[in-house]
Amino acid sequence: MSKGPISQFIEKHYLHFNSAALVDAAKGYVAHMDAGGKMMITLAGAMSTAELGKSLAEMIRKDKVSIISCTGANLEEDIMNLVAHSHYKRVPNYRDLSPKEEWDLLENHYNRVTDTCIPEEEAFRRLQKHIHKLWKDANDKGERYFPHEYMYKMLLSGVLEQYYEIPPEDSWMLAAAKKNIPIVVPGWEDSTMGNIFASYVIKNEIKASTMKSGIEYMATLSDWYVKNSGGKGVGFFQIGGGIAGDFPICVVPMLYQDMAMENIPFWAYFCQISDSTTSYGSYSGAVPNEKITWGKLDIHTPKFIVESDATIVAPLIFAWILGW
Repeated sequence: MSKGPISQFIEKHYLHFNSAALVDAAKGYVAHMDAGGKMMITLAGAMSTAELGKSLAEMIRKDKVSIISCTGANLEEDIMNLVAHSHYKRVPNYRDLSPKEEWDLLENHYNRVTDTCIPEEEAFRRLQKHIHKLWKDANDKGERYFPHEYMYKMLLSGVLEQYYEIPPEDSWMLAAAKKNIPIVVPGWEDSTMGNIFASYVIKNEIKASTMKSGIEYMATLSDWYVKNSGGKGVGFFQIGGGIAGDFPICVVPMLYQDMAMENIPFWAYFCQISDSTTSYGSYSGAVPNEKITWGKLDIHTPKFIVESDATIVAPLIFAWILGW
């Protein structure tokens, strides 16, 4: 595949240190996929609010992503950006804000993520009334679904199209819904929509069982991994750290140690983009070799770590993979 101007720039200038690691990781990703392998991408942090969908959605459309693990925040914030983008507020001088200025943002219904404020009414509440209907309908019918399945239903129904404020091709969740990409959302309760769902449970309006659980996510992931880890195997591309990465990577040692599947393949490729300090017991900052001791990676698994800002690195790696 001929390379576009971004890839040509990377090839010419990204020759050493973290920039070289970026290129090596991108080439390893391409080699893994070209050999017939599959790839999981994990999203931590606020990558959806950082508008990673501009490149990730095309990765999904071009079949460069087989499965996604993400936080509940990333699951919902991509859709919030889709329906409320013009109402977002950027605060480039966020480092200089006083506590009073932060309070003023709260009183004006803005929730800040670094330099970007998410508008509560246009984002959270706009989704709430539509997702609540899906939750309530399932509850009344005695049906149960995963958090991402409710989101998929909402997106594919077209009910949100009236609100679209960005090109729909820039939404990775919409691309994933159209492809029906498997998604794992560990700790979904730790999200705005998760909190809202919990409030309905507390008010006895909806049963907690209407939402499938994290344990069920692990069971579903284990079934998917067994079925897809043959041949070249499944790679693991981790953006950030935390539960989005730690939860799914554990499926391999669980299958090997707890399910006694002694021939289950290790993850076949590993890359992490991280700015975490490599020390002090931090999982996010653990070097890839540490994962060998936990039965997650093999000695021979291609391993890469790019210690930098994921909002800079991930779009460049995706651009290389896509030949931009």
